[in-house]
Amino acid sequence: MIESAGTLLYRRSNGRLEVLIVHPWGPYNRRAPWSIPKGRTNPGEDLETAARRETAEETGVQAGPLHSIGSVDLARSRKRIHGFTGPAPEDCVPRCDNQEVDEAKFVPIERARFLLHPAQVTFLDRLLATIDTV
Repeated sequence: MIESAGTLLYRRSNGRLEVLIVHPWGPYNRRAPWSIPKGRTNPGEDLETAARRETAEETGVQAGPLHSIGSVDLARSRKRIHGFTGPAPEDCVPRCDNQEVDEAKFVPIERARFLLHPAQVTFLDRLLATIDTV
């Protein structure tokens, strides 16, 4: 099983909950689903450190306090994604790295349900279970 880690950063904008997601780069990914910023762990690297590094590399956003929201397994690719969530830094402006992702943006959580890879939608439910959305 390939181990990877990523973040589901969130913010409130005009009373709506938004999450930061990315779209994979390349013409072959044109119709691919979106994802949380994530990637493989380096040898000896703990999961949270990997999640922070990948988020910074893919979006330019430095994550603040995080907590685990568990993992999901992708059977077809034999990948396990470990998720971490926390509030996005105030006034952060995500940018894409144009190597791994071609777009990085905040979207309303309702929209993220339709854009994300189906296995990663679980992370949205876990986020909602940990924060007060009212």
